Amino acid sequence: MSRRTVIVSGGMIEEEFALSVLNSEETEFIIGVDKGLDFLYEHDICPNYIVGDFDSAPSDVVNYYKEETNVPIREFNPVKDASDTEIALRLCMDLRRKEIVILGGTGTRIDHIWANVQSLKIALDAGADARLLDSHNQIRLLKDEICLKKEEAFGPYFSVFSLGGTVEGVNISGAKYPLRGHTLMPYDSLCVSNEFDADEVEISFAYGTLILMETRD
Repeated sequence: MSRRTVIVSGGMIEEEFALSVLNSEETEFIIGVDKGLDFLYEHDICPNYIVGDFDSAPSDVVNYYKEETNVPIREFNPVKDASDTEIALRLCMDLRRKEIVILGGTGTRIDHIWANVQSLKIALDAGADARLLDSHNQIRLLKDEICLKKEEAFGPYFSVFSLGGTVEGVNISGAKYPLRGHTLMPYDSLCVSNEFDADEVEISFAYGTLILMETRD
């Protein structure tokens, strides 16, 4: 039985795609985050938890959930030391959620996107699988080797980047652009936009944290 948690944050939310994720049988638990709460309200979806400072969520929506439902709400001062999405991820760790998808974690604000990518390290360190997801991108962090199957791939392209420092001994096999024993630096763009050459792609490395982006047009 799947125990997937979906965090609905305040960035870009594509209606059809988001609803397909939220209404999937794989989704068991939903956390509404600030402006993302508006999307849930519009589609009559009641989350299991609500967090945020509510500086961007419509007041009537917030009041509805406060007054008309019994959903637990954690409200924070807008002047705080973490983003709403990070707070939601930390809540997932408190609740011991292990499989997490973040909708509304991408969009037009690159600063917010990058903050959300970095926040995935919270889940990684806790042994959880957290991913930023929209209709064109799936972004996650790796601390161990991984095998990607072409038939199950999110998209035809994948890229890897280092997070927080050098990644030693990067190997990529089964790809259009294979790699062997590469030291991947934070400013290194060598591993952008690779593709499958075989049915399986294996990515391994000796030390560090990789950002894996699986993408499609």
